Amino acid sequence: MNTSFRKSVLVGIAGLSLAGTAAGCAPAQTPAAQGATPAPNATSAQGAAPAAAAAYKDGTYSADGNYVSPNGTETVGVELTVAGGAVSDVKITAHPSNPNTKKFQGEFAGGIKSQIVGKKLDEINVSKVAGSSLTSGGFNAAVTKIKSQAQ
Repeated sequence: MNTSFRKSVLVGIAGLSLAGTAAGCAPAQTPAAQGATPAPNATSAQGAAPAAAAAYKDGTYSADGNYVSPNGTETVGVELTVAGGAVSDVKITAHPSNPNTKKFQGEFAGGIKSQIVGKKLDEINVSKVAGSSLTSGGFNAAVTKIKSQAQ
């Protein structure tokens, strides 16, 4: 067998192997992927009904949330006004234990409104606001308490 013929055979086998591997990685075609529309109120493949968003009562709710800073455990007060399941207003009450905490809670209070007003209560989960990343942990803890109050 000559060398060029052997190389051609090996390249052909490698190409077929690669094509087979790629076909094995292709996503399976489901009825939804083929353009079929699932029946209304259909359950998922696991048999569970689609999750519905929790309904919250309109009103003004408040709670304190704790978080840990380099200076120890800190607390931030949160007051949310809920209308139609969405936040319409927010007020932060700083409970600083030292000047550094006071600074960060103040910055957080100044920036939080623009990030959450108009959002549904279930959509709120902040991580960093106006340079303050730790205060958000206390804020999120307070929001969890407020969700329980508003149900």
